[in-house]
Amino acid sequence: MMQDEHLGGPARRNVFIQAVGRVSQLYQRYLDLWTPHVVSRWTFAFFLIFVFILRIFLSKGWYIVTYALGIYHLNLFIAFLTPKIDPAMDFDDGDGPELPTRSNEEFRPFIRRLPEFKFWYSVMKSTIIAMICTIFDCFNVPVYWPILVMYFITLFCITMKRQIKHMITYRYLPFTHGKPKYQKHEDTSRSPLVDV
Repeated sequence: MMQDEHLGGPARRNVFIQAVGRVSQLYQRYLDLWTPHVVSRWTFAFFLIFVFILRIFLSKGWYIVTYALGIYHLNLFIAFLTPKIDPAMDFDDGDGPELPTRSNEEFRPFIRRLPEFKFWYSVMKSTIIAMICTIFDCFNVPVYWPILVMYFITLFCITMKRQIKHMITYRYLPFTHGKPKYQKHEDTSRSPLVDV
């Protein structure tokens, strides 16, 4: 009798591990299906943020949760705008690609510290967590919300000013749309009289 209970334990745990693995695979599959649809992903993210803000305005509470979400989204946005290898850190290892600092250097694509998909994924997760927090009354801390709004606007302006100065100093633009396009040039080395 004792042996039967002992044999049933690992099998049940194995079924649980298989179920968790299967749910994880399905979740990853749906994330992979969403990956190429950038516009629809961000449309859904902005819709979710709009629903969250609407919830805050209608309930007239949870300003601390909103402030924390705004600060987190600002940090994500700054990481999205920042290059992976910061040119301000003067490491001459030669380990990876660097941003060109002169006009005659080779074009190198901009590699972000936080890739676009991870940026979207973090925005979605944090917004959903913030929406869940608005269900619980313990997160509804009474606070004078105009002070939080002014502090967030000040923080946003200071942070973006520093980021824009960094972009100007190291001459990079974080928004590229594919490869650089070159103008067509006629091949002048061929003579119009000689056909090959």
